[in-house]
Amino acid sequence: MEALIVCEGVTKIHPPRSLEDRARGFKAVDAVSFSIEKGSSFGLVGESGSGKTTLAKAIMYLDPPSSGSVRYRGIELASLSARALRAERKRMQIVFQDPHSSLDPRMRVQDSLAEGLVNLGVPRAERERRVARLLDLVGMSASNAARYPHEFSTGQRQRLVIARALTMEPDFLILDEPVSNLDVSIQAQVINLLNDIKREFGLTYLFISHDINLVAYMCDNIAVMYKGKIVEQAPTLRLLSSPQNEYTAVLLAATPGGAPHLM
Repeated sequence: MEALIVCEGVTKIHPPRSLEDRARGFKAVDAVSFSIEKGSSFGLVGESGSGKTTLAKAIMYLDPPSSGSVRYRGIELASLSARALRAERKRMQIVFQDPHSSLDPRMRVQDSLAEGLVNLGVPRAERERRVARLLDLVGMSASNAARYPHEFSTGQRQRLVIARALTMEPDFLILDEPVSNLDVSIQAQVINLLNDIKREFGLTYLFISHDINLVAYMCDNIAVMYKGKIVEQAPTLRLLSSPQNEYTAVLLAATPGGAPHLM
């Protein structure tokens, strides 16, 4: 199948954290390489601080990599002008872990979801139609468009964040711990929603989580990240049945009830 995203040797070095690191800085992501096939779900799993979110921002060029290559639809993102990068990036959206900080508390839902469409010059009537459709898609009434974020629960806010990501009609979504802040019962609803959306729109996912059980359920292929490096990657079934790296085996052993089973 065609690769939608190709990362080769992606490295991100942050400014030094200490005097010992002053000469080289802190390498948060270290020579990471993988590709994501169009229409698939690719899982990135690892503990907090392993570099998963930093890698996600580097892929999106929200915080560009220090070195290495990211190609989207065959286009080398580093070669693009700022204007061309913005045009490409509207088809690449990201849903972060915390919906409370993802929505501007001063903006009504309608304005928050339609902000990107305003920048694209989409007429008001079309913006309102698209926002109403997306609210319905994520299981919320169009009447909610006039309300503010504080009037919604955490789970509802995450649905709004997902709807906002879809306003730009992307083909690639990065889902960075999208359910870790939600109650277990709400997590299942949002996961089912994400699966439904993927099928309806033919999306490609990069699904990031510390929960290997959840990643195994969502994804066709999994990469395991540890201290900024990809220590193992394989199709989900193979990785679950025969992990080749000690850290992967530790993650699987720490799963309640033993190694996860696909649903």
